[in-house]
Amino acid sequence: MKTSRWVIMTYAAIILAGIIIALPNLFTARQLAAMPSWFPKHQVTLGLDLQGGSHLVLEVDSAALKADRLRSVLDDARAALRKERITPQSARIAGDAVVISVTDEAQRAKALEILQGMAVPVGNLGLGGGQADIAVASDADQIKVTLTEAGLRDRLDAALQQSLEIVRQRVDQVGVAEPTIQRVGSDRMLVQLPGLQDPTRLRELLGSTAKMGFHMVANVDGDRLPPGVTMLPDAKTGQKYPIEDRVALSGERLSDARAGFDQRTREPIVSFRFDSIGARQFAEITTANVGRPFAIVLDGKVLSAPVIREPITGGSGQISGNFTVEDTTVLSALLRAGALPAPLTVIEERTVGPDLGGDVIQMGIYTGIAGFALVVLFMVALYGMWGMIANVALFLHLTLTFAALTLLGATLTLPGIAGIILGIGLGVDANILINERIREETKRGVSAMAALDLGFKRAYSTIIDASVTSLIATCLLFMFGSGPVRGFAITMILGTCLSLFTAVAVVRVVMTEVVRRRKMKTIHIHPLIKFFPDKTSISFMNARFLGIATSIVLSLASIGLFIKPGLNYGIDFKGGIQVEITTSQPADLATLRTTLGDLDLGEVALQQIGGNKDVLIRVQRQEGGEAAQTKAVTEVKSAVQKVYPDVKFERTEVVGPKVSGELARSGVLSVVLAALAMLVYIWWRFEWNFAIGAIVTLMLDTTKAVGFFALLGLDFNLTAIAALLTIIGYSLNDKVVVYDRMRENLRLFKKMPLRELIDMSINQVIARCVYTSSAILLSMLPMAIWGGSAVENFAIPMVFGVFVATTSSIYIAAPILLLLGNWWQHHREREAAAHKPALPAKG
Repeated sequence: MKTSRWVIMTYAAIILAGIIIALPNLFTARQLAAMPSWFPKHQVTLGLDLQGGSHLVLEVDSAALKADRLRSVLDDARAALRKERITPQSARIAGDAVVISVTDEAQRAKALEILQGMAVPVGNLGLGGGQADIAVASDADQIKVTLTEAGLRDRLDAALQQSLEIVRQRVDQVGVAEPTIQRVGSDRMLVQLPGLQDPTRLRELLGSTAKMGFHMVANVDGDRLPPGVTMLPDAKTGQKYPIEDRVALSGERLSDARAGFDQRTREPIVSFRFDSIGARQFAEITTANVGRPFAIVLDGKVLSAPVIREPITGGSGQISGNFTVEDTTVLSALLRAGALPAPLTVIEERTVGPDLGGDVIQMGIYTGIAGFALVVLFMVALYGMWGMIANVALFLHLTLTFAALTLLGATLTLPGIAGIILGIGLGVDANILINERIREETKRGVSAMAALDLGFKRAYSTIIDASVTSLIATCLLFMFGSGPVRGFAITMILGTCLSLFTAVAVVRVVMTEVVRRRKMKTIHIHPLIKFFPDKTSISFMNARFLGIATSIVLSLASIGLFIKPGLNYGIDFKGGIQVEITTSQPADLATLRTTLGDLDLGEVALQQIGGNKDVLIRVQRQEGGEAAQTKAVTEVKSAVQKVYPDVKFERTEVVGPKVSGELARSGVLSVVLAALAMLVYIWWRFEWNFAIGAIVTLMLDTTKAVGFFALLGLDFNLTAIAALLTIIGYSLNDKVVVYDRMRENLRLFKKMPLRELIDMSINQVIARCVYTSSAILLSMLPMAIWGGSAVENFAIPMVFGVFVATTSSIYIAAPILLLLGNWWQHHREREAAAHKPALPAKG
């Protein structure tokens, strides 16, 4: 039990550094500015839901989209006619149409038929409605191809949907975490970015079309440009180049782009790589044009125009030229995300307040402090002085978590806070495990130091198993998830690692030092208040069939509730109505939230936008089409006017969902992969029957949690996702702890019947299960009671989820293990009997 002086000094240095790094988070930006220069200034970046940030509205340039479509129609028409050996006298764009002149009547009739075949159905054409995307008509010697309204609307809708995903990728790739990106109306998108972002850089990033192509530089004699050649400026110097209009190789063939440095000159560059088709085309172009300049063009500007010295057959290259490091980061992000189908124009830019509202965040802070205080008091009541040591470890855990988030530059949102709460829960669980194990060893009559040593050793394997299982799951959530799922995973990974340091390493050193300094012969860990009997002998397995049957019935009912009436998807998933108002006096968000909540329109989100008199009201999409939406808008306006009679309604719009299909798919995929990885680990660390029992129980717990959302009609939004992930994490941790005691007893009591062994194991850990669950419930209870409507989607399901996870470990996971164990034992006995040689008959 001796600890090296160097180890203690290392622990002290880590804790001191963590406190210093986390310290700035206690001050406001104004207070930090007044601090001396040596004082650390970095803080955790808060997400939009907690802090607010930049607010941009971008509009798709429909005129450019139309012009681009006309050019595309012209090129397609020329190619189609050329293929059929029809040579028109002219083919050009005239106004809003493509005009093709064909004097030969037979050829004109054939050309008309070919061009009509180019039309693509849009709208509901397959259902008996809608129309084609182009209209083709013949007039004298000319054929006119025009774009239909349905075609333009379809093109605009597709362009906006594609732009939403590309913008989301661009924002993610330059390190802006947890953005809000939503469709607004038919041709606009809303982008909200947390914290104090650089709007100039973001405007450049989001507004750039990023249409990149590789063009040959034309040989031009004199000032006259031949047809098909355009003078384009250099992006940095403004020097003009005669560039062939024809794209030699499209930027769509790029498979990757990375910022880096030239190994010889050390200047910033962007290296790129083509896909297999692009690599072959690039090799053909460079082989055929050795000695000619080759221009890399982005959005009508020449990035670089190097001379081809030799054929490039490796499928990769680099872009160089007076770039800064920031330029190459943005450019590589643009190229990786791909080109926008049409330019986006920033038509509005301002700052917004937090999604949750300042009043809700303030109440959340108060309820969070109250919950932490209840946990502290509970630990003292359980373990007295030793409980205070555990509380110090919890405080250090929280401090070091904020220090790590500050160092990583992570963005903290409500799902991230959920991860911190679960991390604290794991820390509480570890401390309870250690104290209970030490108490067990003391009851066996061992000395103080021996009790400490054995207590930590036996608790350590359980803590490690629970932590590794959690880390495997959360790492996969981070790798394959996105948005709120990744935010939860980051804080959960940090919390798991830090709980091993604070709850095990630091607590061990402190407890050893207390025992040594006080020269204790035995350790007495007595509760100030006795919550649970010292020894229980409950036959839990008597109720195994009732427990499993009840769980299956509840899970089936939950699946039924999920199908009908289904989850009450909030604005994050369905989109909704957005109303912007300006009041004559500072807006009272709490009063507005209560008033609008009484309308029974589903989820209502309030956000201050600009000043404290400007409020953005979001109401979830109503069932029943446009009539229901219009009615909801009328009700919202009437309710607001009752609170503020002279209110001004600046704008009313329909917004799309925050959670796109891609984000939802990646979230589901990450949870499924995490479950499979946990199955493999538990199988390897325990046995196959333990793994199956844990995953089956986890599925039953998750379906009940989803059913709880459906039953109560709680808004299912990003906050609810955070609650669901936290419930899954706690449920798994609880299963591993119970299983670990069973595995230990299987080694000690090899001949004991499995049913008795499982009952004994549960009785040994029942106090720990109840205490850990009680601590987490106490931390969540103030938030569930007083947190308000904005956070009830997290706190109330958490209370339910902790209860379900604790009971399922005893009445579902353990009985499944017993059933599988008995089946396997009978199976082996039958196999042994089948292979046993028959005894010879007595003569």
